[in-house]
Amino acid sequence: MSTLPAGANRRTLKRKAVVASTVGTTIEWYDFFLYNTAAALVFGPLFFANNEVGGVLLAFSTQFVGFAARPIGAAIFGHYGDRIGRKQSLVATLLIMGGATVLIGCLPTYETIGIAAPILLTLLRVMQGIGVGGEWGGAVLMSMEWGTRKQRGLMAAWPQAGVPIGLASGTAVVYFFSGPEFLEWGWRVPFLASIVLIAVGLWIRLTVLESPAFAQVKTSGKVAKLPLAETLRTQWRDVVKALLVRTAEQAPFYLFTSFVLVYGTQQLELARGDLLLYLILAACIGIVSVPFFGWLSDQIGRRLVYGAGVVLTGLYAFPYFALLDTRVGGLVLLGMVLGLVFHDMMYGPQAALISESFGTGIRYTGAGLGYQLASITAGGPAPLIATAILAGTGGTTWISIYIIICAFVSLAALLTMHPRDPALDEADFASEDEAGQETSRGAAQA
Repeated sequence: MSTLPAGANRRTLKRKAVVASTVGTTIEWYDFFLYNTAAALVFGPLFFANNEVGGVLLAFSTQFVGFAARPIGAAIFGHYGDRIGRKQSLVATLLIMGGATVLIGCLPTYETIGIAAPILLTLLRVMQGIGVGGEWGGAVLMSMEWGTRKQRGLMAAWPQAGVPIGLASGTAVVYFFSGPEFLEWGWRVPFLASIVLIAVGLWIRLTVLESPAFAQVKTSGKVAKLPLAETLRTQWRDVVKALLVRTAEQAPFYLFTSFVLVYGTQQLELARGDLLLYLILAACIGIVSVPFFGWLSDQIGRRLVYGAGVVLTGLYAFPYFALLDTRVGGLVLLGMVLGLVFHDMMYGPQAALISESFGTGIRYTGAGLGYQLASITAGGPAPLIATAILAGTGGTTWISIYIIICAFVSLAALLTMHPRDPALDEADFASEDEAGQETSRGAAQA
């Protein structure tokens, strides 16, 4: 039986769900990457009374705290997302993430309030982490669960495209305000501007319907009472596999987007504005490449596309820094673009690859938890590890070896991953023809 309202047009509702998921995810990642960029460029001198390297390490430490909070957000909002619905959880995550970002823009610096400044900054970073930790699972599922079985990769990739859009827009705003006044007050403007984005995203998300897959589970009374407990009891291995398979995507990504700003400005003495512009251009390519690789995974298989991205990332570890070290603008840009394209080969099919491992009743919790735990083991530590290696050795050889190790970990995990039996999710992904027939019958009865 259809879970859609009588007379509803499934295609229209599906497009609306995709837009709501992608726009909301874009706003959340704009907020998150904005912090990463500021941590690399200005938070050291503004919030930490320390030398240049020490200030950057402390700023990246607060960045890591946000990563550590993401699994907490996944567990909290995964519980409510699997119990109450995807839509309500997504509204809450948007408010939490956006509110924390605006407050960061209002924070006094160390010079004004002393040690209270980094403490407050860290607490708000924790709130950001909780918000974005709960966001991912709901956004990709809201989109993916509206699609047919043959569209899972593409449908789940659209919210993933919110990452390069958020990265490009957040970096672009920082670039625009990166003049002489940036350290004094310019850095605050991108954070305060988030309040406008929150209003837009909230309006869009409040108008979307719950995904038909979850609505059917809720109607049938098969909602899990304790989704987290059930996930850890029945599918903890799939959570671990999701964590490990993201290693080659997570760690290099934050080296390619955050650490590169530190390495480029301090070690290579490249202009900050040039690096920000290169990062914007590289991220813009991801707006197309992420959905493309998600679509490609529907055509030739998710593991094949993902595995190609893992292997290419590992092979690229040494050439990446070789291109940066030339200090030639065109080659530096090429290095940054290729790094993110190889990342997108993994990130495009990743949401469907991970989500297909879990049933509808615990999918928000299971997929979100596995996804976000990689933030602690791979994403968060990466800039810290790279900065420490650079300070200790003065070179990037061991950073490249670190990237290669991450690739081996992900490849091993990928070979063990298999989607659940599609028959178990028969109700989750009805064909478009079946949905259209059900909608027509509902309209006729009305």
